[in-house]
Amino acid sequence: MIIDFHTHVLPPEEFGRFAGSDQHARLGASSKGKVPQSIEHVLAAQDESGIDATVISNPLNRLRGLDPAKQLTLVERHNRYMASEQDKHSSIYGMAGTNPYGGEPFLREFERAVTQDGLKGAWITSSLDGHYPDDEEALPFFQLAASLDVPVVIHPPLVGFGEERMRDYRLASSIGRPMDNALAIARLIVRGIFEKVSGLKLVGTHLGGGICEMIGRMDYAYTLQDEASFLGSYTPMLIKHPPSHYLKKMYLESTCYHAPAARCALETVGAEHFLFGTDAPPLLPLKKEGVALIKALGLGPDDERKVYGENAKALLKI
Repeated sequence: MIIDFHTHVLPPEEFGRFAGSDQHARLGASSKGKVPQSIEHVLAAQDESGIDATVISNPLNRLRGLDPAKQLTLVERHNRYMASEQDKHSSIYGMAGTNPYGGEPFLREFERAVTQDGLKGAWITSSLDGHYPDDEEALPFFQLAASLDVPVVIHPPLVGFGEERMRDYRLASSIGRPMDNALAIARLIVRGIFEKVSGLKLVGTHLGGGICEMIGRMDYAYTLQDEASFLGSYTPMLIKHPPSHYLKKMYLESTCYHAPAARCALETVGAEHFLFGTDAPPLLPLKKEGVALIKALGLGPDDERKVYGENAKALLKI
């Protein structure tokens, strides 16, 4: 069974805003009248690519800059739409969206979306209005996710840090977003999220944004302690093991379209913690390429089955 873990869908009322936000405008983006992030495109892509089921999500980039009341309205509308599509289609599984820093109203909506609507977990952006997931305000959210026994998926925002250098050549997408993801994951690890929240299930999209290539540097920064004081402070110490120990607790999703990079991530966390995804839609032409990428890794039959679908089935309890 092949399950695409990474596919974005917008409700129809959002179509008019696709590629029309201030953030998109700063990047020079244009939708040219096309909105690929529809449930119809997802279902068609499944048939064309031999995919059996799809996990639909929306990282809710539009939360940026909105006041909390408007954010909550958007989250509630998104979650109910995802649940409605999950109810309509046997091959569709929905994920909730939220603001992890928003406090009690967002916690209760997330809990409702999981316990009443049956959504399978939460997608959050790796940063939002200057906040990163290791901020103390987000800790109750991660504790709730662990108590509900559902995964939290970290996905980059439309634009992370360094926007002033990423407006050209789609660098915000190709470089900026993965780097923001890697920074968020790195901070969660060294700030002790896995020590603070037992049983947390954490997923990094896009191979964790390149975190696997950098994890050795994170390990030596931890291991050298005072010997490397000239590199800066390593206090307060909030972890008991090297960062790679905690990265192996995470799941990483395969979107990258570069087999050597995928192999690095796969070897870092193991086949049991690697999830097939395509990020298509919105990048629909890449759907088949994403399927082929897993074949290109040369996995044995058991590991290939895990990556294509068995890991997602177990993680989402489907």
